[in-house]
Amino acid sequence: MEELCYKLFEIKSIFRLNWTLSVFLSISRPIEYFKIHNNVSKFRVYKINAIKEKEPKIFKRSANSHDLGCLLFFPQRNFKTPKTQMKLLKITLLCLVAITFTGCFEDNDDHLISASEINDFVWKGMNAVYLYKDEIPNLANDRFSSNEAYANYLSSYNAPEVLFESLIYERETIDRFSVIVDDYIALEQQFSGVSISNGMEYGVFRLTEESTEVYGYVRYVLPNTSAEAQNVQRGDVFYGVNGVQLTTQNYRNLLFTTETYNINLATYNDNNTPESSDDSISNTNEVISLTGAEYTENPIFINSVLNVGSETIGYLMYNGFTGTNQFDSQLNSVFGEFQSAGITDLVLDLRYNGGGSVNTAIWLASMITGQHTGELFTREEWNSEIQAQILADNPELLENPFVDEMLKFNNNGEITFQESINSLNLNRVYVLTTRSTASASELVISGLTPYIEVIKIGSDTRGKYQASRTIYDSPNFSRQDANPRHTYALQPLIFKTINSAGFTDFDSGLNPNISISENFGNLGTLGDIDEPFLAEAINAIEGTGRFSGFDDYHVEEFSSSKDDRPFSYEMYVEGKNTSSTNFINR
Repeated sequence: MEELCYKLFEIKSIFRLNWTLSVFLSISRPIEYFKIHNNVSKFRVYKINAIKEKEPKIFKRSANSHDLGCLLFFPQRNFKTPKTQMKLLKITLLCLVAITFTGCFEDNDDHLISASEINDFVWKGMNAVYLYKDEIPNLANDRFSSNEAYANYLSSYNAPEVLFESLIYERETIDRFSVIVDDYIALEQQFSGVSISNGMEYGVFRLTEESTEVYGYVRYVLPNTSAEAQNVQRGDVFYGVNGVQLTTQNYRNLLFTTETYNINLATYNDNNTPESSDDSISNTNEVISLTGAEYTENPIFINSVLNVGSETIGYLMYNGFTGTNQFDSQLNSVFGEFQSAGITDLVLDLRYNGGGSVNTAIWLASMITGQHTGELFTREEWNSEIQAQILADNPELLENPFVDEMLKFNNNGEITFQESINSLNLNRVYVLTTRSTASASELVISGLTPYIEVIKIGSDTRGKYQASRTIYDSPNFSRQDANPRHTYALQPLIFKTINSAGFTDFDSGLNPNISISENFGNLGTLGDIDEPFLAEAINAIEGTGRFSGFDDYHVEEFSSSKDDRPFSYEMYVEGKNTSSTNFINR
């Protein structure tokens, strides 16, 4: 049974005071007088017609309807006598008490939509594409014996988020990444690199596992932002926000709810030893005010050619597979510069890269190599239903090869972006990693490993080998023809990646070949040959042994500014004509 939600016009001027009351109710199969058929323009006409009535009308439940209350309309006029005013107030309150509400949400045009309608989209989207559909009994195609059973199931969840979460497979260990959003426009902006930012990218740590006090440290500062204007520097440590000490209980509320705040600085003392057991932090009186603003982050943070001894080394700090035409083209240009400089080795710094576009990951791997064009980079594995259909229809859709050209397509298969790839033909690459290295970053590492030597320097990566896609409330789940009544969207895991050697399911992350942790008392300057991670890579290239000796440093961050953004660790697919992702649009 379809449910419709309506917002009645405001009941005004019941008393001489300018008092306003809005009545919301959800009704199913309403009486014929108020039948709307989901038409916004008719909705407005009916509301206006009802408001024009000279006397208040109460449309009561009819024998053949299933309305959940009464509809109350009042004319926009003042009622002169106290007796009339009181009578109207009593009628209003009586109707309010009588109304039984279901969950309702307002879309961007301030028209209400029921939770059940959005729940219907949630279930159908997850049933169609969710990677772990086979593991969720409630997503089975034969789960419901009748439309009534299905409707009752949907109405048992009072919010789309609750239903969505009930359909997730092993949230703590396997699917840590599927999400639902109520504003897909903000989601799209984030995928294109647009967000609200004050420019300070930071991590959160504590000195001991037992401590409840936590501290922030600055990873890097984005150019042309409030943080840069306030001279915030990599390595700055802060103990509080707006004068309140950060703790394990409050840091999310203080740091993640806004980008405008004051940070209270502290000093980190490592006592000139590699061990962390004697480290300490002292609070200072210095305060820095930061202001958030809309910002588009260029994922290419640093690119340079380093001449160290006899070595010509390319260094690229790449902080996100943003996947826009502009940034993909800039990435290709960087490799053109590396190519022209004749670099012999590449240090790819992905320590703060949470992932992004699968396409960009394939292209980056193809830029690093070039000698493996056409060979299998990674293979997709979907849920059993989609997998069987693709295998029967066109199994090549499951394969993603190395390429020599960047191509993007629209839903009609037309090329929207095209550029030849600048390849280095390297047989070895050095990759800097931390726990913040995830999804598309791990895809590059995993996909390259069967073909060239990939030397990982740093700490374990996050362990995300699944890809997602934005699912809209439309007939084919694409952005086109999305339901205009709401902006909910799903970002579920839809397939997992498997490299050419069959390697996948690395839930605990990828282990480094050379272990090193960032020392918050000695972070160094990014891009400088003496920065500990880069110095470690250079020494590995030169074969001169270890540089840092930070094996005894055991202070680890447990959160970061990336965690403030729900999609920072996503690996998503889009604009790829040869991809099996087009299969779900058929």
